[in-house]
Amino acid sequence: MKGDLRAAFLGTTYGTAHERFRLSAERGPAPAWARRTWAVVTAWNPGAVQLPHEINAQAEAALLARVRASGLSPLPAHNGEGEWREEALIVPGARLGQAAAWGGTFGQAAVLWGTGARAALVWLDGEGNVSGVERFWAGRVAGCGR
Repeated sequence: MKGDLRAAFLGTTYGTAHERFRLSAERGPAPAWARRTWAVVTAWNPGAVQLPHEINAQAEAALLARVRASGLSPLPAHNGEGEWREEALIVPGARLGQAAAWGGTFGQAAVLWGTGARAALVWLDGEGNVSGVERFWAGRVAGCGR
């Protein structure tokens, strides 16, 4: 299943409605908000199991409250498109440990964490512990935003 999940993470786009990015092996222009550390986290579809919209929305509201309680100001975002579109948060200033803890709390297989244009797909073990890291670039998708 991890191979399928990995393909899904690498095949999707992330970011705001106006500025999308994807994980890339090649450096390109980064999103405008990627100036310091950042994370992309979601509470939707834990364990890669699609849940009803209402349950996902409640979980995302709880995630938003946790992020705000940490003193950070997240940006509304989404991961993917179509059937697997998931509401998400971009959290400028997030530390890796915070991102992993948020992802683990909400049953996520992985979170994204980065510094500037450098991005990492951070795999979680189901308890919020980092079980692996793959390094990429956060490359802006042409035709989206600036």
